[in-house]
Amino acid sequence: MASLMELKEIFRSADAVCFDVDSTVIREEGIDELAKFCGVGDAVAEMTRRAMGGTVTFKAALTARLGLIRPSYEQVQKLISDNPPQLTPGIRELVSRLHQRGVQVFLVSGGFQSIVEHVASQLNIPTANVFANRLKFYFNGEYAGFDETQPTAESGGKGKVITHLKEQFHFKKVVMIGDGATDMEACPPGDCFIGFGGNVVRKQVKEKAKWYITHFDELLKELEER
Repeated sequence: MASLMELKEIFRSADAVCFDVDSTVIREEGIDELAKFCGVGDAVAEMTRRAMGGTVTFKAALTARLGLIRPSYEQVQKLISDNPPQLTPGIRELVSRLHQRGVQVFLVSGGFQSIVEHVASQLNIPTANVFANRLKFYFNGEYAGFDETQPTAESGGKGKVITHLKEQFHFKKVVMIGDGATDMEACPPGDCFIGFGGNVVRKQVKEKAKWYITHFDELLKELEER
């Protein structure tokens, strides 16, 4: 197992950094915000807590939550325009600094493509670097499920994305940063996991992560060391 010092060195020399989005890059959980917007907030928030704690499979939790919400295409678009996701303080500067260093930045999320792409555009991250779940709609805009073939639709999916990135781009060192159990599970194949507790603290992640931060300034300082 790598020591904290070794993890910091991996971060400073990484080819690619993958960020979780909900409660990491943005302050809220996108699915909870969508649920509130659609009038089923409390029931879905409880399901999210269970999913993030790692006690149920991600796909089972996602299926159940979306079955309750049943968001229409119009509702998703209205949520983004009326209540756009709030970026976590420091993330814009950190992503910009990584880009300046030639590091590839990816958003790897169990959230929804349309919301995550909106976030990516604010951070100058290309759409091709977004891996998230795709909602499906009928021709009249009603909810028709989600694309279950996306790797991010199931437990272990973020690790599959990292494996894919390593194979496609021949990255030697890939870092995963996130607040949840699904992020921690992605290392390995990721080379370094950094737990993030700036928006919400997940007990399991805080206890098990060798490197745990509460503000992105901590990572900016690490990059300035070199």
